[in-house]
Amino acid sequence: MVKVASPAAADGRRRRMLIKFSGRTAAYVALTVIALAALVPMAYAISTSLKPSGQELTMPIRWIPNPVEWGNYLQIFRVAPLLTFFKNTMLITLVTLVGNVMVSALVAYAFARLRFPGRDALFVVVLSTIMLPYIVTLIPQFVLFRNVGLVNTLWPLIIPSLFGHPIYIFLLRQFFKSIPVEVEDAARLDGAGFLRTWWSIALPLARPGLATVLILSVLTHWNDFIAPLVYLNTQDKWTLSLAVNLFQGDFRINYNLMMAYAAVMTVPVVLVFFAFQKYFVRGITLSATAGR
Repeated sequence: MVKVASPAAADGRRRRMLIKFSGRTAAYVALTVIALAALVPMAYAISTSLKPSGQELTMPIRWIPNPVEWGNYLQIFRVAPLLTFFKNTMLITLVTLVGNVMVSALVAYAFARLRFPGRDALFVVVLSTIMLPYIVTLIPQFVLFRNVGLVNTLWPLIIPSLFGHPIYIFLLRQFFKSIPVEVEDAARLDGAGFLRTWWSIALPLARPGLATVLILSVLTHWNDFIAPLVYLNTQDKWTLSLAVNLFQGDFRINYNLMMAYAAVMTVPVVLVFFAFQKYFVRGITLSATAGR
C-alpha cells in the first residue's frame, strides 16, 4: 500500500524548509553586509589614490574622482626608490618564510610525535610566549643586536624567525596529530627515520597547515613597521612599510600619493592570498578540530 502524507505532516515539512531557507538567506545577507563594510576602507583608499592634489579630504566624500589622476601611480616611483625597498622587503619576507615554515614544522612534529620527559610542560611554555606583548621583547632584542653590531642591517628582522613562531607551532602540531600514526609506522617499517618520515610523509599531508603558515608569515613580515623602524637607520636599508614616510612633508601630507603607494604595496600580498586561498580556508577550519 502507498502511504500518503497527511496535510499536517506536509505543512510541517514546508514550514521547516521555509525556516531553513529564511535562516540561510539571513546568514548570507549578514555576511554580505559585513564583507561590504570591510571593503569600504579599501575602496576609499583606491578612490583617494586617483584624486588630484587638494581634493583628497573634500567633504562630502567624492567616491569617483573627477578628473582621474592615473599619474599618481607613476609619481610614487619618482618620489621614492621603490625597487630598493621592494628588494629589501622581498629578501626579508622570503628568508623568514623559510625559517617560519620549516623550523615551526619541525618543532611542531616533534611535539606531536616524540615522547620525552616534560614534553607537555615545554609545549605550554612555548605557547605562553604568545601572551608576551611584542614591545616587551623588542627592547632586549635591540640591546642584544646592538652589542653584536647588527643594527642597521637586515639580520635583526630575519634571525628571530629562524627559531620558529609559537602560533605556527601550535597550528602545525594540530595537523600532525591528526595524521594517522599507521601511515608513519608503514614508513618506518620501510626504513625511514624521524626526519625522513617528517619530510616525506608528514609535510605533504599537512599542506593546508603549511599554506596557512605561509600566508600569515608573508602578511606579517611584508607589512611589519615597528621592527624596521627600530633597527634600520639609513634609507638604503628601508623596507616598503617605512617608505610611506617619504610622502609626508613638514607642512603637507600627500594623501593621494600615500594611498597609491599603499595600493601598490598591497598587490603582492593579495596575489599570495588568492594563490593559496583554498588551502588557507581549509587550514583554518581543520586546525580548530584536528588533534582532539
